[in-house]
Amino acid sequence: QVQLVESGGGLVQPGGSLRLSCAASGSIFSINGMGWHRQAPGKQRELVATSTRAGSTVYADSVKGRFTISRDNAKNTVYLQMNNLKPEDTAVYYCTADVTLFSTSAMSRRVTSPWGQGTQVTVSS
Repeated sequence: QVQLVESGGGLVQPGGSLRLSCAASGSIFSINGMGWHRQAPGKQRELVATSTRAGSTVYADSVKGRFTISRDNAKNTVYLQMNNLKPEDTAVYYCTADVTLFSTSAMSRRVTSPWGQGTQVTVSS
């Protein structure tokens, strides 16, 4: 019932910037956490950044000072501003969210944590 759609990936030179967007849609009652993971070729998927609805953020050490996560709660959208990109940032980036599904009764509410389909970010000269 909930879909996450990422956009904004592409090819960029080292030192360049990209902004990723992820919009959640469907039978959403509320969203608490939203965030980004990435998976580089031959490597495990890793956390990039997360944000609670209230604005608390967590970043991987490898992206601190370069990436910024932000949200527009009214639009159920999370962004990842990526500056000073490096070749090692090359990966598929996935959006995640902690979603409480809409229900006419609070007793019927369920929490789901969907993933987006991913968007490719390639940093190369």
